[in-house]
Amino acid sequence: MIISGKNDIFSAYARVDTSSIQQQTVSSIEVNSTDDISSNSSYNDKVTISDAAKAIMAESQAKADAQEIQKRLDAIKAKPAVQRSSDEVDFVSKNDKRLAQISSKDPKTITAEELDYQQKTGGFVNTMATLSATEKALYNELVAKGDYEAATGMNLIALSRTGMEGQEVQLPNGQSFDPMNTEITAGNIRKFFQYIFVDPTGEMNRRFEALATYLEQRPTYDKQS
Repeated sequence: MIISGKNDIFSAYARVDTSSIQQQTVSSIEVNSTDDISSNSSYNDKVTISDAAKAIMAESQAKADAQEIQKRLDAIKAKPAVQRSSDEVDFVSKNDKRLAQISSKDPKTITAEELDYQQKTGGFVNTMATLSATEKALYNELVAKGDYEAATGMNLIALSRTGMEGQEVQLPNGQSFDPMNTEITAGNIRKFFQYIFVDPTGEMNRRFEALATYLEQRPTYDKQS
């Protein structure tokens, strides 16, 4: 640059000085801007990490709560029904998901296995435990076919066996038999099982007869039974 005269020197100096200041200012702004971006980025990272940590903690707490609930459920289920308090019965009803699912079903559609679970878990008399695997399969067959009367007859037989443990029952007609070890056949129903209960209404006899009739009409029925 060619400078001539004093005024030109001051003018040139002013231009140079102003340019230098502007460059420093711009540089300063760029640095500060970069620092702000870096700071914001770091803040965002911290927030993200914090949210993730909270999610992990919440998940961990949920698992711990679930384990505690299951632990109490197992302890309550291990007790006989007569030893359970009303609070324990309510706790099981509210927290056992499978029990809630079964209880929400139409009673006429509940299978032997579901009824067995409902009785055990809910603290009811476990009549289904007296049926063999084959007998439970028959019960499920009746449920699947919608024969509720015959299925109820099976329930009555299961009830008649409860608590017997091989003991014989003396019937009003003078005969005696062991309900637990007597096969469920049409003949045995009409000869033994239907006389166990005193039923002035005739409803139980009707259900026993429905079961006996079903067994007679069943393709696999043994006519000599």
